[in-house]
Amino acid sequence: MGHHRPNTRSKNKRNRPDDSAEATAEIFRNILSTSQVTEDDVNQLFMISKPACQGCRVNTKDNPNCFCGLIPPPNGSRKSGLWQKTSEVVNALGPDPSDDRRASPETPAGLTNLGATCYANSILQCLYMNKSFRKGVFSIEPDVLKQQPVLDQLARLFAKLHLSKMAYVDSAPFIQTLELDNGVQQDSHEFLTLLFSLLERCLSRSSVLKARTVVQDLFRGGVSHVTKCSKCGNESEASSKIEDFYELELNVKGMKSLDESLDDYLSVEELQGDNQYYCDSCATRVDATRSIKLRSLPAVLNFQLKRCIFLPNTTTRKKITSAFYFPEELNMTRRISEHFQSELIYDLSAILIHKGSAANSGHYVAHIKNENTQQWWEFDDEHVSNLGCQPFGKGSSHSAVKPSQTEPLDHSSSDAINILENGNGPAAGGQQQASNTDVTEVKTFSSCDAYMLMYVLRRTKNGDKMSIDSSDDKAKKEACTSSEADSHLPSHLYEEVETLNDSYIDSCNQYKSRKESELNCITERRQEVRSILSKAAVQSPEKSYFWISMDWLRQWADNIMPSIIDNTSLQCTHGKVPVSKIGSMKRLSGEAWTMLFSKYGGGPMLAKDDYCIDCLFEVARSMARADNYRDRRTLMKELAEAALAGVCLDGKLYYISKTWLQQWLRRKTVDSPCDADAGPTASIRCPHGQLMPEQAAGARRVLIPESLWNFIREIAMAVKPDDAVGCSTFILDSEPCAQCNSQLTEVACLEDTLRGFKLKQRQSHERLAMGKSIPILPGSKYFLLPSSWLSKWKSYSNASGKSAPSAEPETLDAVIDLLMCEKHSRLLERPPDLVCKRGSILQKSPATDALTIITNNDWKLFCEDWGGTEAKGITAEIDCLGNEFLGSSEDMAISEEHMNLSDESNAGPESRKPIIKISLEVVEIWPLQD
Repeated sequence: MGHHRPNTRSKNKRNRPDDSAEATAEIFRNILSTSQVTEDDVNQLFMISKPACQGCRVNTKDNPNCFCGLIPPPNGSRKSGLWQKTSEVVNALGPDPSDDRRASPETPAGLTNLGATCYANSILQCLYMNKSFRKGVFSIEPDVLKQQPVLDQLARLFAKLHLSKMAYVDSAPFIQTLELDNGVQQDSHEFLTLLFSLLERCLSRSSVLKARTVVQDLFRGGVSHVTKCSKCGNESEASSKIEDFYELELNVKGMKSLDESLDDYLSVEELQGDNQYYCDSCATRVDATRSIKLRSLPAVLNFQLKRCIFLPNTTTRKKITSAFYFPEELNMTRRISEHFQSELIYDLSAILIHKGSAANSGHYVAHIKNENTQQWWEFDDEHVSNLGCQPFGKGSSHSAVKPSQTEPLDHSSSDAINILENGNGPAAGGQQQASNTDVTEVKTFSSCDAYMLMYVLRRTKNGDKMSIDSSDDKAKKEACTSSEADSHLPSHLYEEVETLNDSYIDSCNQYKSRKESELNCITERRQEVRSILSKAAVQSPEKSYFWISMDWLRQWADNIMPSIIDNTSLQCTHGKVPVSKIGSMKRLSGEAWTMLFSKYGGGPMLAKDDYCIDCLFEVARSMARADNYRDRRTLMKELAEAALAGVCLDGKLYYISKTWLQQWLRRKTVDSPCDADAGPTASIRCPHGQLMPEQAAGARRVLIPESLWNFIREIAMAVKPDDAVGCSTFILDSEPCAQCNSQLTEVACLEDTLRGFKLKQRQSHERLAMGKSIPILPGSKYFLLPSSWLSKWKSYSNASGKSAPSAEPETLDAVIDLLMCEKHSRLLERPPDLVCKRGSILQKSPATDALTIITNNDWKLFCEDWGGTEAKGITAEIDCLGNEFLGSSEDMAISEEHMNLSDESNAGPESRKPIIKISLEVVEIWPLQD
């Protein structure tokens, strides 16, 4: 045989306290019999000698010496209060301002994203990280800043980015000054173009040269659109016109590198055939060439990569996500039309990246190189990350050394680095490659998301400063000097930022102080609680002790800032400690009480001898009364059960409510009467103070013996002493109330009459009562009746018992009068439509029509029973002779739009169409037309 698994269902359940309850009851019996309370009685009733438990999970109420469960285990915690996790306590203090502190002065600050302003943040960071542009902004006069809000907010923004101690700066003031929609993302290229235009207008008010022309000096170049005659070699007059540019827009589709895109941008277009050019010198249309020539280059060269193209078939924009290669060092000498003795070398300084595959959405970030440290940083709104010496970080891609004429390798990642030899890679056809005898290695990067490239002009290879244009001025040369030191902030901007920094540092210090204070307070409180609870138990019976409220003790052990001691809930009316509060209090040692009372005060102080003798005797007397009540009730229950069973009873008998007695028997045995014991004869007493006839609702009764009646009346009067009505005495010979009996008889007769009337209504109008349609015969006379009145009549006639409605239908004359227009004496409701079904003519929608067709017999009976005049009825006859009426137009008339009949029986073309003809006495034509 297999072993049965032991039953552990009741393993952790406590035994029912039957034994202890009986011992307690015996103590109170002795107290009542001897009229004295011994010390042993007090010890047992107040559980003084009960041993203190150790290690129980929850605090038990039946042991005043148990202090378990007031605090969690050593490694435990709680959801709130003193014992919650330290991390949660710190979180409750709110965000730590120092978390937003800039890591170091060398670490750039971010900009807050106001919803969809990442495009603006990326452009602003590119401009700020350019030292020359930053210096120009800081050199604007204070008077000009006051007059130009855009310049003022830009200068403030740059000053905060420059000196703020916070890791990010709020961009809202500047964005709001531009009146940009925070929730709509714009194109970064369009934003930069509009911003340059706005800054040029605002800066024109400045008298400081490097501030007034900082945009033009740094970002403006010159370009010409040259058309050259292939016959005479002359260029068009427009070819000499130089146009300004602030960025070069390069194609990406079909291009693999920046070098290819520049070749495509500067490529020569042949004008032949239908596209020939008219040459003024030759005075005829001739073959020609057209191209773009770079006349001058700016100090900061921006390339806008045209990744978003328009699809005419779908009228949507698509983003090109193919890889695009671009060098770290760009030689533009061979690209410019003017001859330069020195080479024009540009260094990659910033990459604007558009993340996402969609053209109309996504996220902008900027990778920018610090001109002083040569470190690259990623600017992602508020977050700024160091990328090291590479624009995409270390280890982000592959690297290899390839010959200069070899095409770049395909790659799988979005960002890659390749090492190429001899300059910038492959040269395009028709363009002469710059001669270079020295083998050099130029790093080339690739990205699938690069949207704009920013290059900065540097010094020549022989060490001389580069000349950007033959007409360049001194200010432009100074702007291109890479050794230029950072400019200092104007005093008013410096003071403003320092004030903000002081406020920020102060908030950090306040938070730190508040955090330390809170954690120190919690640590001290926890030590206090553990220390006092370790001394809470009373060590010996001889030691003094005090009673303390368990509710207060629990909140003291849980709360960081407890209130004063409150023992008022423990006191009885005599100001002592009653035994009934033993489950709501704990027995505290004198030492622990002194520690608590000295710190928190309050009270009252309830010591060892403050138990209430009066309450002990009252409890003893209450228990004696309860014992007596239970014993008497047990005897009375036997008599009540016999009475309900109809067992022959002897002696004097009394009437009592049967329902009340049944409920009294079902109630559990209690120690004393309750409110439900009141009113044993209330339901069988009529309003006249006599016995209610038994046929009345709720007046069922039963006879009980005199002893049971006396007991029931006694407990009822004990509960409600003033309720004489509910305890009215009705002996066996009591006669039912004659007046109530007569009223019940009359009501019964009326109900019988009403039931007969309703039965007659249902039988006389059987089809109407059952909701069945009435077949309509041609040549017979019918009447129209309001469907609403018929619905009320049907509900009234079919209802019975308690659900019968009290309201009867209205009289027919009043209802018929409402169907007619008083002014024109014409019908106000639409006549019903008819339908053919299985050879019978029926009303099409009796449930929804305003009028219902009834028979002549139904009309007569309704008039007799519901106050109708037969002559006032609205008659209707059915004619089946097509669209012609029986009789002349003087007899009847009807609107032709209601003559049509839907035939659902698929009758043939010879079928006749039934038509309703309404009596002339009521209606002339429908609808009304004045």
